[in-house]
Amino acid sequence: MINAPAKVMIADDHPIVREGLRAVLATLPDFELVATAATGSDAVAAAATHHLDIVVMDLHMPDLDGVQAIKQLLDAHPDMAVLVLTMYDDDEMLRAALKAGARGYLLKGAGHSDIAQALRSIVTGGAVFGAGVADQVLDRLAGRAATNPFPQLTQRELEILELLAQGCGNQDIARRLHLSPKTVRNHVANILAKLDVPDRAQAIAIAREAGLNTDHIPDTK
Repeated sequence: MINAPAKVMIADDHPIVREGLRAVLATLPDFELVATAATGSDAVAAAATHHLDIVVMDLHMPDLDGVQAIKQLLDAHPDMAVLVLTMYDDDEMLRAALKAGARGYLLKGAGHSDIAQALRSIVTGGAVFGAGVADQVLDRLAGRAATNPFPQLTQRELEILELLAQGCGNQDIARRLHLSPKTVRNHVANILAKLDVPDRAQAIAIAREAGLNTDHIPDTK
């Protein structure tokens, strides 16, 4: 008996990326593209109407970010596999995606053969990490990754605090994270409350003292 092709959904807000992945899948007879989604919410809705084996997911998606979409997808469909395909190679995004349940993490720019190999590995229960993030995964497994100094913060709040510590204003944070300025202000207010500090300057000072990633603090001299 011939096994049916694995059913795949592509979730990415960029049409060019979706078309590129569609072209890759068209060359793989063991996979069938059955759905595409341009937002996180669309991906969750589409999964409810298709019996999917794999979702290829970007992380920065409109209306529902990729990490939250992964959580919702796997809560509803625990047998589904998620392969992250993103341009972000930082440790926090990787950690968030793995915690949400992703079984693979590739950087955009991965070749045709890398994507095909990743799909074939995770659909059979394996885990795949591209060359750009493999060292981070090994460090985390070996216990060498930095611990989170602010466990009371959500992943998004920690990400925003890091950007604050790098000297970013609300507008810049909103642009980088594809959020509205109002959403950023709400997150900053939550951060101040959870850290029990009166203003963002104190939050920044605490973040920098804790060694939160401040590699990109602008020179103010």
